Amino acid sequence: MNIVIRADSSVEIGSGHVMRCLTLADRLRESGAQVAFLCADLPGAMLDLIRARGYRYRRLSSSVAGDWAIDAEESIAAAADLVPGIVDWVIVDHYHIDYRWEEMLRLGCSRLMVIDDIANRRHSCDLLLDQNYDDQLRYRNLVPVHCKCLLGPTYALLRTEYGAYRAAEEVRNRPLRRAFVFFGGSDPADLTGMAIKALSEPTLVDLAVDVVIGANYSHRDALVKLAAARGNTTIHNPRPHLADLMAEADIAIGAGGVTNWERMTVGLPSVVIAIADNQVPISEQLHGMGAIRYLGKAEHVSEGSVRNALMEEVNEMKYLARIAPAMATCDGRGVGRVFDAISSFECE
Repeated sequence: MNIVIRADSSVEIGSGHVMRCLTLADRLRESGAQVAFLCADLPGAMLDLIRARGYRYRRLSSSVAGDWAIDAEESIAAAADLVPGIVDWVIVDHYHIDYRWEEMLRLGCSRLMVIDDIANRRHSCDLLLDQNYDDQLRYRNLVPVHCKCLLGPTYALLRTEYGAYRAAEEVRNRPLRRAFVFFGGSDPADLTGMAIKALSEPTLVDLAVDVVIGANYSHRDALVKLAAARGNTTIHNPRPHLADLMAEADIAIGAGGVTNWERMTVGLPSVVIAIADNQVPISEQLHGMGAIRYLGKAEHVSEGSVRNALMEEVNEMKYLARIAPAMATCDGRGVGRVFDAISSFECE
């Protein structure tokens, strides 16, 4: 199969779209597919990572948020340059792309897949993935009648390492000893620093802390000082995956989005802050299920509220009750199910 993926990353957008597409691309490549990426040339775009993972790519000079038609025309030309012969699949993971862009691209490909989770626009696609919500009516009037929808965290695009650590996971009845902090690839509001300050509370300083910062994180110098002052805190640069650190931790502080599913797969209880509007509804839903402790959107959360939530989770041992509902929600095998769905079209 020849596959072209259209996804963007930047300081403002974050890394989530490209990271989950890379996970799917790796699985497709394992089967012999040829995969290439189309990405807008934006500040903080993760083109070096795409290249390092062994994928060809083309920079698009336009921004689909500015003019979808120009972006579509550029994408068609770039896809033809990247892929000799027919494009079997175009995979789109972009909140500013809708049926108009997709219909233009469908003229040059056999099938089109959309990755979405906000359900706020029409699509022209054969396959749609929403790994956050399993509401069967969510896309009823937004996709063609023939479109197959893959809905819910059972299809979450996680690297295989998360499922592997889950399989090896023993029951988390050990003493609370380690915390994990990660707020995505850029974290412009420096929620990472806020979390380290909260973890500097005297009753929490005995916890060892692993904190991961992304490639576009711009507060490193201040964070290094905070970590040194707190002690027992290790700063990690971008990593291929976070499964090992999550499996070692006993409680986490982080954003919503795909890292919710990563933490839940390995049974890591978490205190969650939404860093984008689309993270709010699913975080509220997971909080209602008891799978996470959700504090609200970033602009409404303070160092004090993070500290108080952590102390309550720890002192009242509420974090332990979150493990079972979290692990029941996501098993880490979603990428295999999505691959099977794509492959099933080739058998028709």
